[in-house]
Amino acid sequence: MIVTNWPILAIAIAGAILVVEVARRLLSRAGRRWSFARHLVEHCTWAAFSVGVVVATELAFAPAMVGQPAREGVERVLGLVTIACVTWLIVGVAYAVTDVILDRLVLIEGDANRRARRIMTQIALVRRVATAIIIVVALGAMLFSFPQVRALGAGLLASAGIAGAIVGIAAQSTIGNMLAGLQLAFSDALRLDDVVVVNNEWGRIEELTLTYVVLRLWDERRLVLPVSYFTKNPFENWTKHGSRVVAAVHLRVDWSVPVGKLREELHRFIQDNPLWDQKDWTLQVTDVQTNGLVEVRALMSAADSASAWDLKCDVREHLVEYVRKNYPEALPRFRVDLPPDDPRATAWKAAGA
Repeated sequence: MIVTNWPILAIAIAGAILVVEVARRLLSRAGRRWSFARHLVEHCTWAAFSVGVVVATELAFAPAMVGQPAREGVERVLGLVTIACVTWLIVGVAYAVTDVILDRLVLIEGDANRRARRIMTQIALVRRVATAIIIVVALGAMLFSFPQVRALGAGLLASAGIAGAIVGIAAQSTIGNMLAGLQLAFSDALRLDDVVVVNNEWGRIEELTLTYVVLRLWDERRLVLPVSYFTKNPFENWTKHGSRVVAAVHLRVDWSVPVGKLREELHRFIQDNPLWDQKDWTLQVTDVQTNGLVEVRALMSAADSASAWDLKCDVREHLVEYVRKNYPEALPRFRVDLPPDDPRATAWKAAGA
């Protein structure tokens, strides 16, 4: 019997591998048009192979194939491996299903993009929570497959309150971060790809997990912060209600600057600039400074923060060059009013100052 069962086991395993491989090839071909099939292949290939091998082994394995001392150990190991492989497959299927939804949300642009990013953030966090729950349940099932653990079940349940309190105190920071992550996702305070300013650092939300947030800064650095930071500290969210941003450029120039001409030049320049969204613009004198200069502020809107930054730089460079070439007398200068009898006033007049 031992001789005849081993070939049957080998044939069963080979057959399971062949069936999974055929299914993988069919799904790969279907994945060219069906995104769910593509994601199934991406997330579930190795899990499916492992499940096929384990299930085939479970079905074809006969107790007589091993000696009596090792029989119970082999059966228990097969049971544990089966639970682990099935859990792996379930998690992979869950990721494949959610990836189909995320793919569709990524394609949404315009006014609906903000709502799509909120749903993407919530899905990403919820599937992480679901994965953690599935893994915990699987670990529990593995432990309770041991008779000794089942015998201790009543005692464990009786002391669950004390153990839960101890674990809660020890993991207070981690649990707080997890709750903060869910709060951010479902309160719509922060979403993936949001543009935020944290500690004077400008960047986009690249990754939002249950415990930390990865902020991709403008110079490609990554700032990693605990999720609880965003619930305890103020931060700027430039895309809370939309991606459109108003850019501001400030110039400090002399009182002789022709504001009307400067306003006309700004309008002419941004009309030909593709970064301007053709909506808002203005140029105003916003301050008179104590050092004898006036502050001129130019405002113009752009579709998003990246375009607004580039538009600000373009406008600033153009206005500086325009004033320098056409109105050099309006360049910043400092005035000193001296009495007529002051020797320095006489010397400066003689020097042509």
